[in-house]
Formats: sequence, structure tokens, C-alpha cells
Amino acid sequence: MKAKYVNPFTDFGFKKIFGEEASKPMLIDFLSSLLPESNIVDLTFKDKYQLGKNDEDRKAVYDIYCQNANGERIIVELQKAKQNYFKDRTIFYSSFPIQEQAEKGEWNFKLEAIFCIGILDFKFDEDKDNQEEVIHTVQLKDHHNRVFYDKLKFVYLEMPHFKKSENELVTRLDKWLYFIKNLEDFQQIPEIFKDDIFIQAFNKAELAKYSVEEREEYEHNLKIYRDYKNTIDTAFDEGILEGILKGKIEGKIEGKIEGKIEVAKSLKENGVSIEIIIKTTGLSKKEIEKL
Repeated sequence: MKAKYVNPFTDFGFKKIFGEEASKPMLIDFLSSLLPESNIVDLTFKDKYQLGKNDEDRKAVYDIYCQNANGERIIVELQKAKQNYFKDRTIFYSSFPIQEQAEKGEWNFKLEAIFCIGILDFKFDEDKDNQEEVIHTVQLKDHHNRVFYDKLKFVYLEMPHFKKSENELVTRLDKWLYFIKNLEDFQQIPEIFKDDIFIQAFNKAELAKYSVEEREEYEHNLKIYRDYKNTIDTAFDEGILEGILKGKIEGKIEGKIEGKIEVAKSLKENGVSIEIIIKTTGLSKKEIEKL
């Protein structure tokens, strides 16, 4: 059956539902259900491109980076497939909103809280045998398991573990997780979503409302997502890289240089080593480093 709504795990779909000015009510509602302690009444989108102190420094590019009325920073990252050093990456990304709060001259080092949200379309390796835990909350704690610093929190949503059916949904967060996980499969709006915020979310996600250019962009984005996720998940699940080395990206890495560059960019952005990218695409190390 042809999809009526976007896949929210694509960059295009996620941005449409949560990352545009017109999407703020949905983003606020979702984050409020996940971070009730933050008391979010309004949000301001911040520049998602975080630069280092100079041209040689590493940069960070967030899916969504925003700030609430209290000055708290919130990063929302959609992670489509496993990658090497994923946790390291989230820690590194959290360092930018910390550093940007530094003030020139006299400063007492007071910081506003930072929340890093990761929506994961894969399972943590250490949770392969645990099929129930969806929400992982991580904070700095001391050896007595007491919170040492309450202004830095990481929340990971392990979406493959969310298996509730419609009649099992209890909380507002339950509804959002059910919405995100099943949106692409809906052909009509379920009764449980008949409120203004979710109606807006479904309207933003409806493919028929997009222009021809937007539909083309989405279809292109969807194909990249499926090809990339299938390849990377296969490689990690089997513990080998046969999926990549055999060029199992539906033939897209064979022939056109544009296709090779596209694949290389996706792999590089998700932490795949240059050696593997070279074997996957046939591009040179110099070409890949320039991307």
C-alpha cells in the first residue's frame, strides 16, 4: 500500500515534523513529554552548524538545536543506524553548547542546563538481550549513584524496543513514540491522535500536501535512508562488512560519481572509517577527506 505520510526517520521527514518554525508546537509538545522538568513554554531555533574556534577545529551539525525561554539548550539528534563511537560523538556534540555560554571578561562560570536527545532507530549493543527498555537517561553521578551535576542530561530513545499497541498507550510520551515509530504505516489518523497538536503533526507529514519538488526531495532522501540503513545494519549485525564490500547499496555505488559521493558523505557523517568508505565507493582517500 502506498504511504500517505512521510517516514520520520528520514532527514526530510524529521525536519518537516519537528524542525521548522511551523513545527514548533509539535516539538514543544514532544520535548515537554520527555523533559517535564524543563517547563518548556517556548523555543527558539539556534544555528545547527556549530563551528570550532578556528578552521582546523572539528565542527558539529545538529538535526535540531534550540533554546527554551529559561536559556536551557536542547539538542535533538535522529540516529538512523549504528556507528562507531556513537556515545563519544554525543558527548562531543554536548561540548559546543557548553562552550558557547562562556562570557568575555569577568564570568562566574554559571551555566544553563543542556539536554541531549537521541532518537535511535537501532539497539544499543549492550541491550541486545533486553527487549523492554526504551528510554535511557544518563547523567553525571558520584560513586554513591547520586547525581553530581543536574545541568547535563542525555536521553536516548531506543525505538526498536517500543512495542506498545494503540490500546496500550498511557502517557503523552507513549503517544509520541507510537506516532514516530508507526507514522509511515498509517493510512488515516487513529482516534487516539484526535487533538490539535497531533492533527497538526499529521498535516505536516502528509505527502499529498507537498510540492512536486518537495516530493522528489523526500523520495530521494527516503532511498538514501533505506540503502544506507540496510547496509550499515547488515554490517554491524553480522559482525563483518560483507554488506558493504559487496556493494549492496542497490547498485548505486557502481557507475555514477554522484552516487558514490552521496554514499561516501552518508557513511562519513555517521562515523564509518575512511578505509571502509574507500572499499565501499572506490573513491580515493583524498576525495573522501574533502567531503
